[in-house]
Amino acid sequence: MDTPDIGRRRWSILALGVLAQASQATVINGIAFLIPTLNQEGGFTLAQAGTLAGAPILGGVFTLVVWGAIADRFGERLALAAGLGIAAVAMGLASATTSLDLSRTASAALLGLLLMCAGAGAVSANSASGRVVVGWFPPHQRGLAMGIRQMSVPLGVAAGALVIPTLAGDHGIAWALAFPMLACGLAAVACAVGVVDPPRPGRAEAERAGVLGNPYRSSMALTRIHLASILLVVPQYVVWTYALVWLIADRGWDEVGAGLVITAAQILGALGRVVTGAWSDRVGSRLGPMRLVAASVVVSMVALSVTAWTDSAIAVGALLVASILTSAPNGLAFTAVAEIAGPFWGGRALGIQNTGQFVFAAAVGPVFGGLIAAVGFPAAFALAAIAPAAAVPVVPKD
Repeated sequence: MDTPDIGRRRWSILALGVLAQASQATVINGIAFLIPTLNQEGGFTLAQAGTLAGAPILGGVFTLVVWGAIADRFGERLALAAGLGIAAVAMGLASATTSLDLSRTASAALLGLLLMCAGAGAVSANSASGRVVVGWFPPHQRGLAMGIRQMSVPLGVAAGALVIPTLAGDHGIAWALAFPMLACGLAAVACAVGVVDPPRPGRAEAERAGVLGNPYRSSMALTRIHLASILLVVPQYVVWTYALVWLIADRGWDEVGAGLVITAAQILGALGRVVTGAWSDRVGSRLGPMRLVAASVVVSMVALSVTAWTDSAIAVGALLVASILTSAPNGLAFTAVAEIAGPFWGGRALGIQNTGQFVFAAAVGPVFGGLIAAVGFPAAFALAAIAPAAAVPVVPKD
């Protein structure tokens, strides 16, 4: 039975995991909210601006498994503090580059490189904060706890949607980039001071229990979850990356109003992750709910496409629903991966999980930017529904 001290520690560490992951999201996802400024005032095409927005994601692709291995070997505290500290420094340098007298090409190249470095550091939160939450919470609370932890991503995106466009419009790109720098710096210090690595069995005990070996050799379950999650990340990042642009360019909203809508969408998406996590605890399954939610994502993206195409008055409502549903499967998949992988492979498995997602998420910016320019928003939303439709049969059974 848990003592009160362990219970309090568990929830305080979850709060730090939420802070770390939300700060990460301001880097990985927040740059998308600079797309209108980069496109309209910076002189970049939509595809070029989307590529810059995807630079932090691309940077994270190269380090996710590394941070997972560091967390497995040296602990979550070190991984979180070091990674978020690197992100803060890189974002500070990125902010400073905007004042340099460089050509547009050189400025874009340097900015893209620094954003990649920021993403490479920030993704330590993906592997380590998920692992620390699973390590501290018992199975009957993990779905809820991971749902709360995963709600931090939409909350971080919501903060970015609220703050970054406003800073960019009122004070310029440098101030907008300073916001993720401050968020990651604060989270790095908080994690260094407050995170306690979860207890884990000794290696001899783990070997006797059969949780020390490579889980990928004994089952295809992890591989199938990774593949399904890759497919499900496509509509999620289409909505996250281009919803603000759609509201401004296609619906005629101003930046502040559009940012408020995206903020509301992300908050609702965050609550959706908590609800689905608690649901998975109640039914004793992560994968059954994940399969049902994946099917609902298909319906929501088709509805968004149709309402956008017909210029319906309920199109913004369809966007809110799509934002909730496209966010919901992520926490279920993370919890399942961490539980199946166990305490000695959890960090690496979560790193592999995110690597595949980040590769596809990084491609969403330029690919769908080009598609939107060629065929428009409604058709692009419809095409994004193909990926979750393919994910439904891939999700393994319990």
